[in-house]
Amino acid sequence: MRTLVTGAAGFIGSNLVDRLLTEGHHVVGVDNLSTGRASNLDSAAESNRFTFVETDVSLPDLQAVVAGTRPDVVFHLAAQVDVRRSVTDPYHDAATNVLGTINIAEACRKAGTRRIVFAASGGSRYGEPITLPVREEVPACPLSPYAAGKVAAELYLGCYAGMYGLAPVNLALSNVYGPRQDPHGEAGVVAIFGSAMLAGRPAVIYGDGCATRDYVYVGDVVDAFARAATAPTSVTGTFNIGTGIQTSTADLHRLMSEVVGSTEPPRLEGGRTGEIRAIALDRSAARAALQWDPRTSIREGLQLTVEWLRRTTDDVVPAGTAVTVSEGSSR
Repeated sequence: MRTLVTGAAGFIGSNLVDRLLTEGHHVVGVDNLSTGRASNLDSAAESNRFTFVETDVSLPDLQAVVAGTRPDVVFHLAAQVDVRRSVTDPYHDAATNVLGTINIAEACRKAGTRRIVFAASGGSRYGEPITLPVREEVPACPLSPYAAGKVAAELYLGCYAGMYGLAPVNLALSNVYGPRQDPHGEAGVVAIFGSAMLAGRPAVIYGDGCATRDYVYVGDVVDAFARAATAPTSVTGTFNIGTGIQTSTADLHRLMSEVVGSTEPPRLEGGRTGEIRAIALDRSAARAALQWDPRTSIREGLQLTVEWLRRTTDDVVPAGTAVTVSEGSSR
């Protein structure tokens, strides 16, 4: 199968590239390397079935890449994922997350690629739902520019499905964590906690620690992408990808402390604009349509993440560096 992955050098994207290559597929990886790391693709670069193209999803030359590749499936993961940056710079957020998605849809239309698997945001699209875990039929209620842009991208893909016969599958991801998550960014609470503890530094939680998120391991998420790619083209729409389990930020800190062996307590500070209070996703639709279920418990996933952090010593926050973590940024 010929595949194209946008955001290929990122956290989830690079793990997906590895999975696709392991399964014998041909992969073209696209990334502008603004936040993705070229080193995440070191293993992929050794394969003669992998090609890397450095470009931005919002640029016109992306269409030439798709036309030249003529992929059977496009996995669209390139995104601006920082909720707080979307608040301070909504124009940049929309340029990447909305216009970039339109560019992908146009490229696929022209190349005759029907299947697009899109990394939607299950952690932010529903706002503050009354009942948890939340199902897909609950109306979208974005509470930040990031959430609004991700929902807009879903709507555009739906438009292209109706007008041109594209077959998009939107995977509404909950809070994804695991190896290769950036411990220096805003969206990687698990990696930030782990790197802080390994460096002997306290983490700063913005909020009271009671906000809950649905943490799903990256290996399970990659499995959902792989299943969506091979599903019948009649399968389209949005599917929640999460565990359905709420974990508070305070409990996450406790679990990570147990895995690392840290006794350093967190420091609590005031909350931040754009963060939701609680979320968990009902995965019933993904189980029925994609035969997908998460297999990795949070404790097992944290152990795998800490093992990776220990191996990548350059990713451990140096002593003396302040480490701050919000209540838990959403994908």
